[in-house]
Amino acid sequence: MRLRATSIVLAGLIAASLSGCTFGAVQATQLAYDPSDGIGGEVGDVQVRNALLISDDGELASLAVALVNSGDTNVQLTMSWEAGSGRDEQTVSVPAGETLSLGTDDDAIVLEGVDAQPGSLFPVYFQYGDEEGQELGVPVLEGSLDEYADLVPSEPASE
Repeated sequence: MRLRATSIVLAGLIAASLSGCTFGAVQATQLAYDPSDGIGGEVGDVQVRNALLISDDGELASLAVALVNSGDTNVQLTMSWEAGSGRDEQTVSVPAGETLSLGTDDDAIVLEGVDAQPGSLFPVYFQYGDEEGQELGVPVLEGSLDEYADLVPSEPASE
């Protein structure tokens, strides 16, 4: 009987010592992170998700991003960046309680005359209304990956 009790206590001590370090550890599921190739941020009620640039030459890039408006009012979000001709910007309307995905042919945002070499981070500033904006170092990828091949921007039409 004594041997059995000792074995049970010993088994309990071994189990507690092997799993004890997880009692105080932060669970990875509780940490916010960007699960894809892009980067995320937050400006007021708008979450910027998976922002990335696609460029083959570094001078012409397409911005792909999802914008989530968790507020109850529509937002006019401005995205701005440095181009060869000075500061450039694009404003989009993000409806209240909805997600706006940008980057396909129908809603492409093309950055022209930039220095966004694949493999680098390119600064893009997101802001609306009186909310404090946020500048994100947006990763620049090339179109050699199948999932991004159709997002590579083409040369703009000559005027």
